[in-house]
Amino acid sequence: MTAPIANRLQAIHTDIDDIARQCGRSPADIKLIAVSKRKPAIDIVAAYDCGQRLFGENTVQEARDKIPEVNKTDIDWHFIGHLQKNKAKYIPGLFQWLHALDSINLAEKLSAQCKNKNVMLNTLIQVNVSRDPNKQGLAPEQLPNFIEDLLQASLYGIELKGLMTIGLQTGDQNKIQASFAGLKLLQQQCQERLGLPGFSELSMGMSGDYALAIREGATMVRVGSAIFGERDQS
Repeated sequence: MTAPIANRLQAIHTDIDDIARQCGRSPADIKLIAVSKRKPAIDIVAAYDCGQRLFGENTVQEARDKIPEVNKTDIDWHFIGHLQKNKAKYIPGLFQWLHALDSINLAEKLSAQCKNKNVMLNTLIQVNVSRDPNKQGLAPEQLPNFIEDLLQASLYGIELKGLMTIGLQTGDQNKIQASFAGLKLLQQQCQERLGLPGFSELSMGMSGDYALAIREGATMVRVGSAIFGERDQS
């Protein structure tokens, strides 16, 4: 599996670089998160050996087993799935990034664990830009007040870094691109309204739509199957 992973990873990096340059962006401003959910540690190590250092997992139990097995201290682990409040205690210290903050109560639980473990957690707020009833995340109009509440709470360890969304599930590329553009606009509005100069990350775009996301300002793209191959759905 090592050679196919290496080849796919190189192809994705080349594609990201080309897309960035085509739209006048620096490739260095776009981080590739290799989504390794339901993939064995050996595949992660194969990508690591090619220079990949950012990996995404979306279930706590799988990550708790796999991260120690991979055993690489210079990896940044990103939790990208919906996080149940009763699993929040496992995230700080295991992951460096959380992409799916969507409630004050969850933020409070994460903060308590950050304080107990004396660690920081880079945090993105999930926004359901497409208003898909099957997706998690805040409605766009809820975002400014939510951020204001977080700032007022001054929660230890919760470092607000930006926003995340999942692209609209449709064959209409214009609608997908519009949803990404909507997240970028929300980020800019929050920066201006709330004075958040470090609130600069936009996690959007996956294997099928990362090109559209990059054109609309993505700073993180979450790519799994295009690197590791199709996942076992069992």
